[in-house]
Amino acid sequence: MSITPIPKRIREARGIIGISQRQLGVNIGLELTVASSRMNQYEQGKRVPDFGSLELIAEALDVPVAYFFCKDDKMAELVKLFDHLSEEGKEALLAKLKVQLPDLK
Repeated sequence: MSITPIPKRIREARGIIGISQRQLGVNIGLELTVASSRMNQYEQGKRVPDFGSLELIAEALDVPVAYFFCKDDKMAELVKLFDHLSEEGKEALLAKLKVQLPDLK
């Protein structure tokens, strides 16, 4: 069992958009011959992608890199949703949260 949420997050995000491990690997620039096995290793927690690879995976899966580091499912969903807001939407949401949580620094 992996202690990092990265494998689970890659697997979930890939499943949502409905592409294979091989296709994801190819989409991030891996050779066709290693794409499936490398992505499988990432999803099984046998290998951990470096930050550059995570950036490519995030772009291919349309999620922010921060999504991969969220242990809590609700936080992961919040990070994904926040990332898709416009700058104005992000500012408005942050302002509302600051009103709701005034003592939080």
